[in-house]
Amino acid sequence: MKKILLAMLFISAFSFQSCSKDEQETVVVEPPVVIPTEQRVTGAITANTTWTADRIWVLDKKVVVGDGITLTIQPGTIIKGTPGVGEVCSALIIARGGKINAEGTADKPIIFTAYSDNIKLGEKAGTNLLARDNSLWGGLLILGKAKCSFKSDVPELQIEGIAASDKFGLYGGSDDADNSGVLKYVSIRHGGSEIGAGNEINGLTLGGVGSGTVIENVEVFATFDDGIEYFGGSVNTKNVLVYAFGDDGLDIDQSYKGTVSNGMVIRAATGDSGLEIDGPEGSMNAEYTLDKITIVGSTDNINKIAEFKAKARGNNKNIYVRDYNAASKVQISDNDSNNNFLAATPSLTFSSWNVKASSISGLFVLAPAVTTANTFTTAAFAKAVTTPETGVGADASVFAWTYAKIRGVL
Repeated sequence: MKKILLAMLFISAFSFQSCSKDEQETVVVEPPVVIPTEQRVTGAITANTTWTADRIWVLDKKVVVGDGITLTIQPGTIIKGTPGVGEVCSALIIARGGKINAEGTADKPIIFTAYSDNIKLGEKAGTNLLARDNSLWGGLLILGKAKCSFKSDVPELQIEGIAASDKFGLYGGSDDADNSGVLKYVSIRHGGSEIGAGNEINGLTLGGVGSGTVIENVEVFATFDDGIEYFGGSVNTKNVLVYAFGDDGLDIDQSYKGTVSNGMVIRAATGDSGLEIDGPEGSMNAEYTLDKITIVGSTDNINKIAEFKAKARGNNKNIYVRDYNAASKVQISDNDSNNNFLAATPSLTFSSWNVKASSISGLFVLAPAVTTANTFTTAAFAKAVTTPETGVGADASVFAWTYAKIRGVL
């Protein structure tokens, strides 16, 4: 009996072991899923696309969102542009009819920066680049179908910074309500590569962008050319900050007729005008509005606070100026702009300016090229200068999310 029991136990044990071995042999072990930390993109985007925040998207040369296509960028996404000049410089271009849906948040801004920036996934800032580090890639260009004032009243034009042979660079049209998408809580850093001599890409270029587009809470940091340039169009922008620009902070051309509200322009060691305002080039005469703008200069540099030229037309109100050298100027540079200011019903207006400088004597001047008899002096401008009051200048608290805040600029 004992022998029989022992035999049965042996058979059972053998059967159990054999079954376990068979089961182990049928187990399939899946390889681990490896998510790339970088993904390169180049050329035309021809289908609706989403860039996710789980990787860094690298612009290899120009990336173009074409007509009828939407590029969506998730909050917290980092996009890096590769270096290069001319035809090989990197940029993201939203062509006419294309859309960008880049809606970040204060906690998770969308960041465009240079490939050499050591910022990593999940971070808001790198540590190796400074305000002087610019032109390391191109920039962001949004092109629309809104009206612009072009020379000879041509219907469209090639945008500055894109070679004439690249037809995706055309902008302008007749639809002032055109919609190119949404740009919210976006930081654009270290751009401004050259296409050719004197032909650079701005931090943010807006060409013929319509009022259906939403642009607010946008920062441009360390760009070689202008911070934000408006070429015609009717888009309104709100809560914009430009810091460390090589040319001008905010630049307006070709009868832009939107409103820029609550903006800060902060000059670093380089830079020309805080504001550069040009008027129409063709027969269309429209007027922009600047409202609640703070312009911050540097007392050890003599530069133009603002320049109005080329038939400048628009309204400049609630402007706060500080930290400029006493010799810095607000300048009208041509007869037509001066006449627009002096007209019985002026189309170039100034109101509620608060200027904090060592002296405002001779602050508002005419360029030598202006030959009209009336002078644009502090006395003539007295009605526009105000003592400190509520509502003059930008509300800086809305920029707490920016890289400028991280760097201690605000």
